[in-house]
Amino acid sequence: MNRRTEELTAVRKVWLLALGAFALGLDAYVMAGLLPVVAGDLGTSVSLVGQMVTVFTLSYAIAAPLVAGVLAGVRPRAVILVALAVFTVGNAVTALAPALGALLAARVVAGAGAGVYAALSTAAASALVPAERRGRALALVMGGMSTGTVLGVPVGVLLAGHAGWRSTMWLVTGLGAAALVGLATLLPSVPADPPVPARARLAAVTDREVAPIVGVSFLAAVASLGLYTYLAPVLGSAGGVGEVAPYLWAWGIGGVLGSMVAGPLVDRTGKAGALVGGVLVTVAAAQALLPLLASAALPGAAAVLVLWGAAGWALQVPQQHRLLALRDDRGTVALALNNSALYLGSAVGSALGGLALAAGAEGYALPWAAAGVAALGLVLHLWAGRRSRPAARVGTLGGYEHS
Repeated sequence: MNRRTEELTAVRKVWLLALGAFALGLDAYVMAGLLPVVAGDLGTSVSLVGQMVTVFTLSYAIAAPLVAGVLAGVRPRAVILVALAVFTVGNAVTALAPALGALLAARVVAGAGAGVYAALSTAAASALVPAERRGRALALVMGGMSTGTVLGVPVGVLLAGHAGWRSTMWLVTGLGAAALVGLATLLPSVPADPPVPARARLAAVTDREVAPIVGVSFLAAVASLGLYTYLAPVLGSAGGVGEVAPYLWAWGIGGVLGSMVAGPLVDRTGKAGALVGGVLVTVAAAQALLPLLASAALPGAAAVLVLWGAAGWALQVPQQHRLLALRDDRGTVALALNNSALYLGSAVGSALGGLALAAGAEGYALPWAAAGVAALGLVLHLWAGRRSRPAARVGTLGGYEHS
């Protein structure tokens, strides 16, 4: 009974970490919908204002492994609180930015805080619960980020339309501050990873087991998050869709469902590698079908978007689970690398999609290109599984598969 009470208390702490992840998800994805409004307010071009997305993602990608590695021996609680404070301050300065230069600088600050928080919050969530509930804890944090997309982004865009884009940034700031107060009050101390030398941190990039997993995350982000940026022109080109909001909701609702279901599946089956393979097949199939179904009215296209969103967001739960099982000795560094791969993949996918459209490509062709990238991720996943050492049982994870 006491153990059950302790487990439930730990899960409540994970919900606070998920609130911070919700703010991250909102901040990361709402900005793309605010670009024209921000450009008009600051008297500059959309292309220049768009660089705030680039600097945010790059800062996120660089800060996560750098800070998480350097501070690997420090108690995560303190670093999580500082990172969330930096993220919150960065968004407050964004809301106050009088010109483009200040705006870009503020996005760098917010991105750095977001990257460190994302990496350490997932590691802390897994440390707060017993090993057999690790998948559920990771799913809660990922679910917070996906929920920030499905609920927060439409609300943020709607708020910006009525009260200005700065009000949306104050909303993000308020959510970050609320999570910060809650975590400062209730988050217990969690074990720190042992200090990792710089050579070992660099070695994680080329580790024969870590690198393929991170590479799959990168390719999946190029395919899924990159294509999401251009969902409106894709649907307009493929099916003449003018109002994209219902389709965004469909993708986001699928994301929430996928991220929440993936954790219990990993915990019950212990076959994280098999789940990754199935998810990649689903993403590729859904994206390949999207141009064909976009002209078949809302139900067909919405169904395939729910499927795509669910698979795309479900992927990171087994991916993070695999990294923690493979490298418990430097799990935070591996998770930071994986989070960096996600944001770099999103940036690369968005950039490639924009270049393709600028070069004259039709919007309906982008999902087929994205499906090809997802298929490439599947090939890498299968190849890495064949060359890795035989799967071993890991402690109390119940026969957890490495690949």
